[in-house]
This record gives sequence, C-alpha cells and structure tokens, in this order.
Amino acid sequence: MIRKVGIILEMIKFEHTIFALPFAFMGALLGAVIMEKRLPEWSEIGWIILAMVGARSAAMGLNRLIDRVIDAKNPRTAKRAIPAGLLRAGEVVLFIAVSFVLLFVAASQLDPICMKLMPIAVFMLVLYSYTKRFTWLCHVVLGLTIGLAPLGGWVAITGEFGLSAWVLYAAVACWLAGFDIIYACQDFEFDRKEGVYSIPSRFGLEGALQLSRGFHVLTAIGFISLYWLTPLSWLYLLGAVISVGMLCYEHILVKPHDMSRVQTAFFTMNGSLSVVLFAATLLDLVVLRQW
Repeated sequence: MIRKVGIILEMIKFEHTIFALPFAFMGALLGAVIMEKRLPEWSEIGWIILAMVGARSAAMGLNRLIDRVIDAKNPRTAKRAIPAGLLRAGEVVLFIAVSFVLLFVAASQLDPICMKLMPIAVFMLVLYSYTKRFTWLCHVVLGLTIGLAPLGGWVAITGEFGLSAWVLYAAVACWLAGFDIIYACQDFEFDRKEGVYSIPSRFGLEGALQLSRGFHVLTAIGFISLYWLTPLSWLYLLGAVISVGMLCYEHILVKPHDMSRVQTAFFTMNGSLSVVLFAATLLDLVVLRQW
C-alpha cells in the first residue's frame, strides 16, 4: 500500500502543488483584508489547503487516466505509472474518487457559495484533459482551470467576488497558459505526428514561444495592476517586479532551437514565482501593516 501511494504521488507530481497553492493563499489573504478588514483564520487556511490538494490530485489523476493511451505512444511519457503498468486504471479511478470527496468535504466547511460553485470547478477539472483532442486552446483552458485557485481562495473567505479577484484570476490564468505552452514545446514533433492539438503543433516553436510571451505580458500587467487596485504597498510591488523579472528570465532560457532548459524554465522559475509573489503579499499585509 505504501509503495502504491508513493507511485501515485509521483504520478500526479504532488510537489508541483506549489505552483497554485501560494496563489490560493494570496487570494484568501487579499479577500479577507480588502473585503472584511481581517486576516484569514487558521481553520479557513487549513480547509483551503485540503480543497486545493483534493482538486489538484483529482485533476492530475484524471489527466493521467484519460491520456494513458497517448502517454504510452510518447517516448517522453511512456514510463508514467499507468502506461508502464505500475498502476491499474481502477486504482487511479479510486484515487480520483477519494480526491473529489476530499474537495467536497473541504469546500463544505468554507463559505456556502463554494458548494454552489463546485459543479463549475469539477467541470473545468474534467474538461481540460479532453481539450487536446479538439482544440489548440487547451493551454488556455488549463490556465482558466488552475486560475480558479486564487479566485476560489478569495470566495472561500468572502463569499463574493471583487474586481481585484478577477484581475488576479486573469493574471494567473495567463501565467499558466504561457508556461504550459513552453512545456508543450517538448512534444512538438510528437503532437504533430499523432494529431494532438497544442499551440506548438499548430503554430510551430517560434510562434508558440511568441504567444507564450504575449500571455506573460498580460500576466505582468495583471500583477502590477494589483498594486493600484488593492491596499498593497511598495513591498508587494517589489515582489511583483521580481516575479516579472523571473518571467523574462524564463523566456531567455528557452529558444526555438534549444529546448534543453525547458525543465528549468518550467519547474524552477514557475515554482519560485508563485512563492515570491505570495511572500511579498504576506509580508506587505501582515508584517509591514502589522495586522
């Protein structure tokens, strides 16, 4: 059992939860301060963590299950747990069901609006894994799905939406779409051969990287805009500028003729970016303002 759990955690890349979790915290923190003039309670943070773990685990499990045939054909993904025979489809289905239950239970402990919006979140989580079969906008769908993390964190605390919440949602969605395009460049040739839809397979590597840069320009605008839309001060702005610098460096690392540094650009830069921006927000609102 312990071995199976380890394989499952490796399959869903559990450690990559760090991409979205800081933004969920950021949404919760901003929502609490802006809308309710308080800090989130520890119990609320705990339930948000469990909801995020449940949602991401279900989404990744679904992705691996739905894509198992495609993964088996792709040399880069053929050693993943399901195509390699390390896990049976039934075991993954059980894991997905448990993950959705965790999401359901956690959401039920937060603001009642979370349960009302649950069908939308579940629909988006399921939809993404199918989009590469019919549209090259699959990266945008992924962004819109993972972007629900900060929006969900905001709503979980406040029970309502706000302009700043939507700006943060759009910025994170563009960030995800941009770096997912970079990640998909690794499978450019395979996707074209097998008829898998993606921006690299549709527009080529140069065109894909240009579109990725465009998405990240929108991300930068969104992050900087929050400085004027919220009570955030120079400390947040400094973190936002550093995050934008990390986006720029990410695009310096990856070239159409050299994909060797995609892993560094994808994992190191993006995992660090979300932590930096949340840390700047936390220090700004909690330490500098002494809430």
